[in-house]
Amino acid sequence: MSAQTPFILGVNYWPRRKAMFWWRDFDAAEVREEFGVIRDLGLRLVRIFLLWDDWQPTPDHVDPACLANLGTVCDIAAEFGLQLDITFFTGHMSGPNWAPRWLLGGAPQPGALRLVSDGQLVTSGYRNPYSDAQALAAERLLLTTVVTAYRDHPGIGMWNLGNEPDLFAWPADAPAGRAWVRAMTQLIKSLDPQHPVTCGLHMDSLMRDNGLRVSDVFGETDVAVMHSYPMYTDWARGPLDPDLVPFSCALASALCGKPTLMEEFGGCTTPPGHPSMTWHWETSTGPRRQFMASEEDFAAYVAAVLPRLVAVGSPGAVLWCFADYHQDLWQRPPCDEVIHERFFGLVRPDGSRKPHAEVLRAFAAANPLVQTSGVRALPPVDPDAYYADPRGTAIRLYADWHPS
Repeated sequence: MSAQTPFILGVNYWPRRKAMFWWRDFDAAEVREEFGVIRDLGLRLVRIFLLWDDWQPTPDHVDPACLANLGTVCDIAAEFGLQLDITFFTGHMSGPNWAPRWLLGGAPQPGALRLVSDGQLVTSGYRNPYSDAQALAAERLLLTTVVTAYRDHPGIGMWNLGNEPDLFAWPADAPAGRAWVRAMTQLIKSLDPQHPVTCGLHMDSLMRDNGLRVSDVFGETDVAVMHSYPMYTDWARGPLDPDLVPFSCALASALCGKPTLMEEFGGCTTPPGHPSMTWHWETSTGPRRQFMASEEDFAAYVAAVLPRLVAVGSPGAVLWCFADYHQDLWQRPPCDEVIHERFFGLVRPDGSRKPHAEVLRAFAAANPLVQTSGVRALPPVDPDAYYADPRGTAIRLYADWHPS
């Protein structure tokens, strides 16, 4: 990677008025308005999600309206100088799982996440997408259809095999997980050798052997990525610990040997003028508590994390997420129960910008570059030794990780 490579800045995107229901109620004007805000903030990468159930209502059929609407999104992105990180097989998102209706079957597993299918909460299990023959054929059809349609479009930046896919299902073991990633990556590369491929892993793949090891997955893809949140990590140095996110990139790189893009980091905020606090509420599965940062505290956190990501040699940072969700969505999944998911945005429900949007804008205006020398890297970590005790090893390594 050249010393003059720009540090990528971007955002994960769901429309603030539609959230996970945007493919069912697509509005090009809404996308144009919100992509304009993203462009004006100086961001260049937009990660979008192909909600699997909407995109493939039957295993042998890709919805033509979704495919056409994606073309519109690509056109708008290209018009604004944006690139898309297109995430397939979106089965987990923002608390619940979202299963294609044809994948349903059997009883839910004990402790399973809430399940949405065909836009409604359901009580069901579903077949394993890493091994079920029908699911695998459907996956190949979706990849082939979308990649063939848009591989030459200037709005395409990267293809992505999933969003924290272990939260939806686990492969049988690590070799099976690697074999699935290899097969899907090779299919994409056979259709489009130009654009990179990744898979949206999160901290769970650093914390336990869930069948999707960082070393295996990113040994097959072009790009390594990580999703990291101190507010969800019990061994972080607080819910706004600015070192955990860059450390997770450094650890992923030490395991896979590639620079790691911070594809998802962020936090939920209290209303304007309110201090940081912990919220408590009841859900269908019991009590819930969540740290909520003041807008000012969260802006300071983002300002601290971004230069630290540069310092560990990360190629970029993609914030979660574009918008707080409009109140019309608060009685629908995920916002009905996972209420903090309403408030992760760069912009508020009315579209006004939070303070950390200005932090991102100013950082982008400084034209940061990817750092290739003097990087605060971890030495290489042997994957087999690491996955013998992943959580313990991560905690020990972090104990010795201190701000520069």
